[in-house]
Amino acid sequence: MKKYNSIFIIILVTGLFANAQSNATKRADKLFSKFEFVEAAKAYKDIISKGDGDAYVYGKLAEAYYNVFNTVEAEKWYAKTLESSDTPETIYKYAQMLKANGKYDDSNTQMAKFASMRPADHRAIAFVENPNYLPKILEKGKKFNVQDAGINTPYSDFGGTLKDGKLYITSSRNDEGISYGWNKEPFLDIYTATKNNDGSFQRPVAVEALNTKYHEGVVSFSPDGNTVYFSRESYFDKIFERDSLSRNKFSVLNLYKSTKEEDGNWSKAEALSLNSENYSVKNPAVSPDGKTLFFASDMAGGMGQFDIWSAPINDDGTVGEATNLGQKLNTEGQEMFPFVSSDNTLYFSSDGHLGLGGMDVFFAKLVDGKVGPIRNVGIPVNGNADDFAFSINNETSEGFVSSNREGGAGSDDVYAIKVLQPICDVLVTVTVKDSETGLILAGASVNVLDSEGNVISTKITSDKGEVNYIIECNTDLSLSATMDEYESGTGRIEGTSEEEASTEILLDPIDEIILANKVILNPIYFDFDKSNVTAQAAFELDKLVQLMNKYESIVIRAESHTDSRGSEKYNQSLSERRALTTAQYVVSKGIDASRITGVGMGETSPVNDCGLKCNEDEHQLNRRSEFIILEGNPNDE
Repeated sequence: MKKYNSIFIIILVTGLFANAQSNATKRADKLFSKFEFVEAAKAYKDIISKGDGDAYVYGKLAEAYYNVFNTVEAEKWYAKTLESSDTPETIYKYAQMLKANGKYDDSNTQMAKFASMRPADHRAIAFVENPNYLPKILEKGKKFNVQDAGINTPYSDFGGTLKDGKLYITSSRNDEGISYGWNKEPFLDIYTATKNNDGSFQRPVAVEALNTKYHEGVVSFSPDGNTVYFSRESYFDKIFERDSLSRNKFSVLNLYKSTKEEDGNWSKAEALSLNSENYSVKNPAVSPDGKTLFFASDMAGGMGQFDIWSAPINDDGTVGEATNLGQKLNTEGQEMFPFVSSDNTLYFSSDGHLGLGGMDVFFAKLVDGKVGPIRNVGIPVNGNADDFAFSINNETSEGFVSSNREGGAGSDDVYAIKVLQPICDVLVTVTVKDSETGLILAGASVNVLDSEGNVISTKITSDKGEVNYIIECNTDLSLSATMDEYESGTGRIEGTSEEEASTEILLDPIDEIILANKVILNPIYFDFDKSNVTAQAAFELDKLVQLMNKYESIVIRAESHTDSRGSEKYNQSLSERRALTTAQYVVSKGIDASRITGVGMGETSPVNDCGLKCNEDEHQLNRRSEFIILEGNPNDE
């Protein structure tokens, strides 16, 4: 295979096999430590051909192929390694290579093994919760048209950013430059190509004002286009570490910015305060309002190898303190190449979330600084190779993605994309109000319910009486709302593909459920032949709890009635169990046990005295719970 990964995509993991070096591997290990993976692979294979292969050599050979994305060879040698070694991270990488080679069932087998060894790992948790994720991604269908952007070369080309009619990419096409040991290609530079009227692009030319003899990476612009942010190797600022044994130099990646001068040229690049000699910062992405810089970094405090971070861009152009976007987005793997579209959707690439192989493009809505559900963009943007550097213009529905998939011109290529179907989330707004006055209710609890009525999550309404949820398109949403001194209420959002949806939940004052000497609730249903309180029953009983909390002198007798089917003895016993369980539920919510008793009435007091001749509706009316106010009725005051 000819596929290689650039320094801006891969992070090296070499610690898995670091304890078995020997004189026989000294040359190969030195090549590996210098990132010369092509030559290192040849050296390790030479050792194996002499009969000196072992788990260490197989593992290092697999890592060398992994780092240049030779998935077939990496799979082969990871499998060989695992014959005598079973480190979890090796199993995970083996699973990734199987998936990259389209062997999804075998990949899932290895992921299950990885999950059993690392149950707390977020990658394992995600797999266990959704082991059949691959068909779900594939069945969503093709939401994009993807085609070659027409500017690619046999070298690495990636990172399309369109600004003011010019496409900016990163490329190693400068074949007159120095070759880099990692993949035997020239160093990366920033290029720009002017867009023609027919949508094609002219031949890219180097942006000399930003390029050096070292690597430069993807760019991002301020909204006015007058400031550009980009990555550059720290060698430029003479920042590097030298290995005490091999004497190899190791750099990090830094972020820089340059401003457009009056003559239209770019100023001398200025290093950002985020930079450090101890970690890399790369892949800049400016938010649509120009107030936030998103980027990838392996700085301390992250969740994995590279994470997505953000930092405020101050009014004076300086950049503030970095904040990690959290473990919902970041995993133990790599999250890189952020991009924020005009509707505040964050796109990024990851090999830690569930995908189709290699790095996949994912997206999530950003609402009030919070990250919404993480979703895979799907095919054909994603495949079993590395797919990254995604960008989209919401007005034109056009954008770019980079990939080292088969069939490209070079090792990494830029592809033009066109949205065919919306990939959307729905922003749901729920407002809670008093049913009598119409006033908004701040501080009410709004619950998301599953199909059984169980509470999945809870939010508290704001000063505007609102809560917001981000859900996938065409997804129904069942809701309930509660508040002190109000009867609980319910609401529902029908699945929609609109960008926003809203509903109101009206709560009745709790006094309205008192009628004469009874508390009137909706039917309390129990499962057949069961006496445990269900989620639906709990929802109704919570109204009684609210009432008893408001009127502390109320004393209640809970009566449970059955229909006439079954023996009289059986029905009496069943009703007693249900009545006692009902009373115990109320006590469990903090009501003193002296204020509620449960009495089983069996079939002795039917509403409809039709016996065995009752139809189903009449039987249901007889199966009921009644709540009698024995003392403290507020209507008597």
